Amino acid sequence: MVDVARQLFAKMGVENTTMNDIAIASKKGRRTLYTYFKSKDELYMAVVESELEILSDKLKEVVEQQISPDKKIIEMVFTRLDSVKEVVFRNGTLRADFFRDIWRVEKVRKRFDAKEIQFFRLILNEGRDKGVFHIDDVEMTAQVLHYCLKGIEVPYIRGSIGSGIDDNKKKEIVTNIVFGALHRTNI
Repeated sequence: MVDVARQLFAKMGVENTTMNDIAIASKKGRRTLYTYFKSKDELYMAVVESELEILSDKLKEVVEQQISPDKKIIEMVFTRLDSVKEVVFRNGTLRADFFRDIWRVEKVRKRFDAKEIQFFRLILNEGRDKGVFHIDDVEMTAQVLHYCLKGIEVPYIRGSIGSGIDDNKKKEIVTNIVFGALHRTNI
C-alpha cells in the first residue's frame, strides 16, 4: 500500500490523491487502508519513511565496503547526495510537497539522521584508528558532516551547487574540503 501511495503521490501530488484512489489502486478496501493508516497524512509519512529506509540501506552498504576510510567517506558523501536527489526526482509531483512541507518531513527524518550520524561515526573511528584521519572529537565531527550534507541537500537537488562544473572537478573540490577538515594523512 505504501508503494502504491508513493506512486500516486508522485503522479498526482499528495493533495490531489484521495484515500479512495489509493484503496482502488492497491486493490484493497478503504476500511483495510484505514486499518493500517488513520489518515492520508500518516500514509504520506510512511512513504517518506520508506524512502529514507532505502537511503539508509544504501549508506550502510558504503560503510560495509572493504575500502580505505578516506575513500569510504567520499563515497558516503556522494552516495548520500546523489541518492537523495534521485529519490526526489523519481517521485515527480511528490517533490513539490517535500519542498513545500519540509518541516513535516523533518519529523520523520529524525531516525534517519541518527543512523547517518552513526555511519559517519563508524567511518571516522575507523579512519582515526588506522591513522588516516587526525580528529579530536569523532562525535562532533560526525554531526557536523551530517548537518553540512543536510544543509546543502536542497541546493544540490535543484542544481544550484556546482552547475557548470564537471563531475570530476566537483569530486575533487569536495574531497579537498572533506580531507582538509579531517586532517587526512598521506598514506
